[in-house]
Amino acid sequence: MKPLLSSFLLFTCILYSHAQKLKPGFDKQEYIELLKIIQKQHVEIALWPGDTLVPKPESAFAYRSPAIGLANMWDLWIRRDKVGILSVRGTVNDPVSWLPNLYAAMVPAKGTLKLAENFQFNYHLADDPKATVHVGWLVSTAYIARDMVPKIDSCYKTGMKEFVIVGHSQGGAICFLLTSHLERLKTEGRLPKDIRFKTYCSAAPKPGNLYYAYAYEYLTRDGWGFNAVNTADWVPEVPFSIQTKNDFNTTNFFALADPMIRKQKLAGRVIAKHVYRKLTKPGLKAQKKYELYLGRMASKSVRKVLPQFEAPEYAACNNYVRTGYTIPLFAKEDYYTKFPDSRTEIWTHHFVAPYLYLAQQLPD
Repeated sequence: MKPLLSSFLLFTCILYSHAQKLKPGFDKQEYIELLKIIQKQHVEIALWPGDTLVPKPESAFAYRSPAIGLANMWDLWIRRDKVGILSVRGTVNDPVSWLPNLYAAMVPAKGTLKLAENFQFNYHLADDPKATVHVGWLVSTAYIARDMVPKIDSCYKTGMKEFVIVGHSQGGAICFLLTSHLERLKTEGRLPKDIRFKTYCSAAPKPGNLYYAYAYEYLTRDGWGFNAVNTADWVPEVPFSIQTKNDFNTTNFFALADPMIRKQKLAGRVIAKHVYRKLTKPGLKAQKKYELYLGRMASKSVRKVLPQFEAPEYAACNNYVRTGYTIPLFAKEDYYTKFPDSRTEIWTHHFVAPYLYLAQQLPD
């Protein structure tokens, strides 16, 4: 019986080692552990406040990238069940770290960025040609991915096939694009197809337009991607959204506006055309200004840090939308007692401590 017992135990161990550890759906305790990692990462690098309010993570630290690109950085942590955690750092108190946020024009969600003579980033984040994404965070994604993919490959060779992608604030915005990129690498055979990614964006701003949001939400459907948002936090409300008549699907009411106006009698046609232009021109004008200041002009600051960077062609779109399955962390009266509004401390509701407080209030 002993040989049979030994064989059974060996089979059980092999079966357990290959059992899926990540489950679909938002997991409160999983997110809380990620918040602890985010806090630990930022306290060590950027001296974020609230360290005494946030317990230490149970996961083990394994790797920290150097500062890359526009002062970007990421960590690898290992959970007790050997799931890898890919934690992308958010903005820190460094002007260079703010550049990805301010470089806020849009580019198509499929294309190429020329970042240096020896670094061309080919990306395919959505199939829809109407999908567009935030160019500054795309630049950050390129540098993060270049350093991260070899580490994922190394982990895979040790048997680690499941990873949680997480980031807070700017890190969360990058995680949207990073998830899309890594899943595309799987499709292209540049990463193993049996790797499983689960994404928790936290306090993340809006990463792209409606058509990118559709693509991301389809990609992470069935419970594999979330964005947790403190309802008192202003950061998930940015960037500014400008919706114009050009941001709709090809088949839409506005495509008929000009033909309908031309069918009117002269007096009615003049009035209708005047009203229509008054309603549509401000949005189109605002979009062009956005592209000028936060695209072409902002790229000059980027080139001071990345001298060989070639600014891409920008998309005529700034229709930023909330993306992903959102987990609202509702700030109620008890919350404001602990974290009151402030006209001077603009990050009061954005740090990890208030997010942890609200996450702990979620039902199990």
